[in-house]
Amino acid sequence: MIIDWKEIALNIYDKIKAKVSLLETKPCLWAILVWSNSASIRYIKQKQKWADYTWIDFKLIKLDENINENELLKIVSDFNKDKNISWYIVQLPLPKHINENSVLNSILPEKDVDWFHPINQWKILIWDDTWLIPCTPAWIMNIFESEYIDLVWKNVCVIWRSNIVWKPITALLINAWATVTSCNSKTKDITEFTKKADIVIVAVWKPWLLKENMLKKWSIIIDVWFTVIDNEIFWDAETDSINNSWHKITPVPGWVWALTVAMLMKNTLKSYKK
Repeated sequence: MIIDWKEIALNIYDKIKAKVSLLETKPCLWAILVWSNSASIRYIKQKQKWADYTWIDFKLIKLDENINENELLKIVSDFNKDKNISWYIVQLPLPKHINENSVLNSILPEKDVDWFHPINQWKILIWDDTWLIPCTPAWIMNIFESEYIDLVWKNVCVIWRSNIVWKPITALLINAWATVTSCNSKTKDITEFTKKADIVIVAVWKPWLLKENMLKKWSIIIDVWFTVIDNEIFWDAETDSINNSWHKITPVPGWVWALTVAMLMKNTLKSYKK
């Protein structure tokens, strides 16, 4: 069974739009785009589209991809000091000659609406739910809420390894009283853990890593990303066989970006209210 995250995303956008319509002034989200690769351009267009839909102002600063790291850090510093800019993002990925961590760490934590700064990540680890949640972990948790999935007592297998998604989603699941196992490329036998899991979250950019015979019945699969090979899309989970069995699974690609952007708009509105 496919989880209809198109309906989930539209519901979030409509709620944001209704709340923004009641405000005297619109929230404004700024974005810095450095690397004009096709994925980044598509992602920025999604953010512009849904900002327009929810009546949130969206201001984009495009920089040459050959800009050096110090020049970019100077612009970030200027954004930090500018009182007219309340929240902003730096679109990832960045060109290889720029250290992403250096840039993310230089964003003022209270202006970091992506919630990538180490101080903001730390707040998740200490169960501080009064602020924001990084966008991808946020929509994963939102799916559980929308599908009325109680995480207490659930065994969750997370196949992932990254600072901005893997660590916060693991912390959020633990905070929700799930029993969490983290697997990665060094795990000897991932099937040993996926077979026991009520929920599997996967985003490894490896085509069809997760197969139906690796799962127990009635499990829920959150497939976050996909790979394009010779213009053909391959999901991390072998979706056709899984969808035709007893499981629930998220569809990718397509609305994965809309859900992530929905969480970004939600973060923007929440920051505005604070």
